[in-house]
Amino acid sequence: MFVHNLNPVIATLGPFEIRWYGLMYVIGFILAYFILKHLSKQGRIKLTKEQLEDMLVYGGIGGILGARLFYVLVYNLTSYLQNPAEIIAVWHGGLSFHGSVIGGLIGLYLFSRKYKFDFLEILDISSIPFVLGLALGRIGNFINGELYGRVTDVSWCVQFPGAEGCRHPSQLYASVKDLLIFATLWVLKDKTRSKSKTSLDPVERGSTWEMKKGMLAATFILMYSVLRFIVEFFREPDPQLGFLAFGLSMGQLLSVLMFIFGVFLFIKINKNIKQ
Repeated sequence: MFVHNLNPVIATLGPFEIRWYGLMYVIGFILAYFILKHLSKQGRIKLTKEQLEDMLVYGGIGGILGARLFYVLVYNLTSYLQNPAEIIAVWHGGLSFHGSVIGGLIGLYLFSRKYKFDFLEILDISSIPFVLGLALGRIGNFINGELYGRVTDVSWCVQFPGAEGCRHPSQLYASVKDLLIFATLWVLKDKTRSKSKTSLDPVERGSTWEMKKGMLAATFILMYSVLRFIVEFFREPDPQLGFLAFGLSMGQLLSVLMFIFGVFLFIKINKNIKQ
């Protein structure tokens, strides 16, 4: 058993606090910049320095706004209506992944329209740093001692402050899940273009498997929805919601919808390829 006594605050500067949770997202943005820069140099999609920075701003602001608004409206509207000042207190936690996807999609769509990029190609390259940022965010949740798992007697259970019983460190399970998706996307990104197109051997050229645009994004959506559904079995349901239809949590129900959308996107991409 591990007793959670981690301080979520790194340092205090007058009335301001520097928290691990916020630092994780700052690190995520920095890593996203260098990952996108690396992919641009590889020729996945050509981005100028200005375009790369704008992409992070559009996707980042859209993702954060979407994540917060979705959490407020879907997960805890009554509480926030009683304490409206808490709506902007994102440093206290309360960001919905599914909302961040919706907000991020809107932001990236606006970005792609502004610079006339192919929207699916933008989704492909942005999926890679996005899921890495999610992994870091879940570590921030663990340090905050929030979004913990259900009561268990496994040897690695954690006693969180204010929580009854020893719990699954479901935040860390979620982080591992996101790192697994990141590793998968990182490997698959090299399949988005053929390395044998210049080969003189026609058999070699024809045998190279090449992913089409949009497939990385579809893979991310399908993997995340399935793995999130599984991890939710170890996570304590949100107290204000509990279990919903069919004994599933809100996260699981939203993951089912996300999976359906992923299947739709996958079929649409393959249909367009055949045509």
